[in-house]
Amino acid sequence: MLELVTYIVEQLVDDKSAINITSVQENDTEVITIRVAENDIGKVIGKQGKIAMSIRTLAKAVGVKNGKRYSIEIED
Repeated sequence: MLELVTYIVEQLVDDKSAINITSVQENDTEVITIRVAENDIGKVIGKQGKIAMSIRTLAKAVGVKNGKRYSIEIED
């Protein structure tokens, strides 16, 4: 899952060197935190949060297929 999120974020941002994606297991949910450069936050979130919602939807679909739960957080 981490590889998928990394690939998607890399395609969206201009400053690929500032990408920092971490994964932490909390109870039965894997929390994936996305950090990008300040100028690229809007590109990852998208207008009205549509890109962020799409990333979360993909994570949910992969989770259903693999029997896991994922939570995507975007930090600035």
